[in-house]
Amino acid sequence: MNFIKKFIALATVAVAVNAHAAVPANEAPDALVKRISQEVIDTAKTDKAIQAGDTKKVMELVETKILPYVDFQRMTALAAGRFWRDATPDQQKALTEQFRSLLVFTYSGALSQIKNETVEFKPLRADPADTEVEVRSQVNMTRGEPIPLNYRVAKGPQGWKIYDINVLGAWLVETYKGTFASEISKGGMDGLIKALTEKNKKLASKPLKTNAPK
Repeated sequence: MNFIKKFIALATVAVAVNAHAAVPANEAPDALVKRISQEVIDTAKTDKAIQAGDTKKVMELVETKILPYVDFQRMTALAAGRFWRDATPDQQKALTEQFRSLLVFTYSGALSQIKNETVEFKPLRADPADTEVEVRSQVNMTRGEPIPLNYRVAKGPQGWKIYDINVLGAWLVETYKGTFASEISKGGMDGLIKALTEKNKKLASKPLKTNAPK
């Protein structure tokens, strides 16, 4: 599994939290990400079903504990770029749903890949009044150099949510921007939605461990 894709996956896992858990008032974004990432990484390491690649268990974890803390609509809008403004509300909704499904299918496989990695967070460089910040961290490997792993986080009505992830200098949104533009140039927004839908159907039909990108 490609290192960059593995750690984008780890980053996705690292923002997970129980949607019903109480979040301390005024919790700093870096403290939030640090607390919940440790909880989920510990779960991924010790849960035998997850380690065995139990599709239902892994997907359940992703759907209930990761999605509430990721702003998929903003992430999708940024990946679509200027084409987002020209899309109809129905197209925007469909594209967001398919992009979310793609990320869930693609990176769920990484849960069973987590073994001995640990995450170390850097001091937050932000003003208390900021509503958008970058949380910086690194993934410590048992072998090799640490992997830089950063998050763009924005504060909204429902609290802090992640809308972009950087691994080894590559932002997730930028990674998909070119693909989106290429599909749109060939078949318009509907063509992109169709392509993502077909991709998700293929991923859904495969065993979980084969869903991780190579």
